[in-house]
Amino acid sequence: MLQKLKERIKELNKVAIAYSGGIDSSFLVYVANKTLPKENVLAIIVNGQMLARQDYKEAIEFLEENKFNYMEIPYDALELDEFRNNDKNRCYYCKKNIMTKIKKIANDNGFENVLDGKNFDDTKVYRPGNKATKELQIISPLEEIGFTKEDIRKYSKQCKIKFWNKPSNSCLATRFPYNTVLTNDSLKKVEEAEKIIKNLDIPKVRVRIYNDTARIDIDKQYFELIVKNEEIVQKIKNLGFKFVTLNLLGLRSGNFDE
Repeated sequence: MLQKLKERIKELNKVAIAYSGGIDSSFLVYVANKTLPKENVLAIIVNGQMLARQDYKEAIEFLEENKFNYMEIPYDALELDEFRNNDKNRCYYCKKNIMTKIKKIANDNGFENVLDGKNFDDTKVYRPGNKATKELQIISPLEEIGFTKEDIRKYSKQCKIKFWNKPSNSCLATRFPYNTVLTNDSLKKVEEAEKIIKNLDIPKVRVRIYNDTARIDIDKQYFELIVKNEEIVQKIKNLGFKFVTLNLLGLRSGNFDE
């Protein structure tokens, strides 16, 4: 499977990769750099408020530690009406906007082929952004070859990518019900609340926001850690929430798509 990926990258010869900092696009950037001459690979990362600062920092560290070529695009997601109003199709419009910018920068720098880290599992769930990448003819070699998330983690571990088992994260806008107006402040509060919980060594966290209520979504094995820690609950309340609750169903993705 890894050999097939290398062969596909060799066919493309010169690639720009939309880099999010997640394990999928990190793995793709790594393999591309080990397959092609370094000058034939360009990672392009978008720096916007929908991405948690810690995730952004780790993404840049990965690129710089490995001396991979990259470019950064400053991005204000809130300038896009569909994002700011958290439209049901927010992800489509935002992805279309971002990938259009990435494709232009790639083309302007001599990179005709633009790749992303979409994997085979992404085709089985609700991902409005997939429509946008298809319309823009973005190439998804991991999906083409059939890489699942499990495959990517397995091969990333073999490649000694240090965060091969890092939990998946998503745009901070996914923490709000659709049609909730988003602001810099509300996105920042989510980021800070999740950071507080992650400091307890809880690896995967979502804090969902319902008006003045913050609902914590974590795996059930960590429930007791939260319930017995009044200080943590108070820290989250101090961010500006009246209520802090715990989702008794545990952590699930796509809550607002149900």
